[in-house]
Amino acid sequence: MELKEAIRSRKSVRQFKDTPIRENIIKDILENAKWAASGGNLQPWNVHVLGGEALQDLVGEVRQKLRAGQMETPEYNVYPPNLKDPYKTRRRVVGQALYELIGVPREDKAGKLKQLAKNFEFFGAPVGLFFTMDRQMEIGQFVDLGIFMQNIMLMARDYGLHTCPQEAWAQWPETTARFLGVAADEMVFCGMALGEADEGALINQLQSERAELDEFVSFRGF
Repeated sequence: MELKEAIRSRKSVRQFKDTPIRENIIKDILENAKWAASGGNLQPWNVHVLGGEALQDLVGEVRQKLRAGQMETPEYNVYPPNLKDPYKTRRRVVGQALYELIGVPREDKAGKLKQLAKNFEFFGAPVGLFFTMDRQMEIGQFVDLGIFMQNIMLMARDYGLHTCPQEAWAQWPETTARFLGVAADEMVFCGMALGEADEGALINQLQSERAELDEFVSFRGF
């Protein structure tokens, strides 16, 4: 697959087939992704790959806690408080489009929560990845981690696979850290679902929009 095609076909998939992904494929994806740009060559990322019983054990534990109404203090704000436009509108539009697509009315809070909970099942994907980072790291290293994650998502497309990066997992920092055996000086930043997309799933028809270049690009000297 050409790079341009991989970039344009990458999307956040929210329903996967349960087709297993071979370990050697995951290793090859990570082996290539690790060449991401990294300031000072810190390579500040750690990756925890879950599949099979290990994945289901974590999913089951979080499911039980959700049913019991348990919550944890999020590791960080996924979105800034008091988000302003155009960002606020972009978030509202894509969220509304998703729920309209799957037939969940705006006033159906239970339906929205049910869909949100699917994050913590990795949307049925056979592989879940967690990305952790030493708490000593600063904003620059979060950029490095994002570049690394993007490489993973594009490499997945090269194998015909799809992903869904999931900052929603920041809502369960204690459970995931304990389950993964992460030390106190390391934070669980987010998860990522990896697998084969269920192309027949209605929710996977969602295509978010992108702004035109003139909205965010300026040229000088050309």
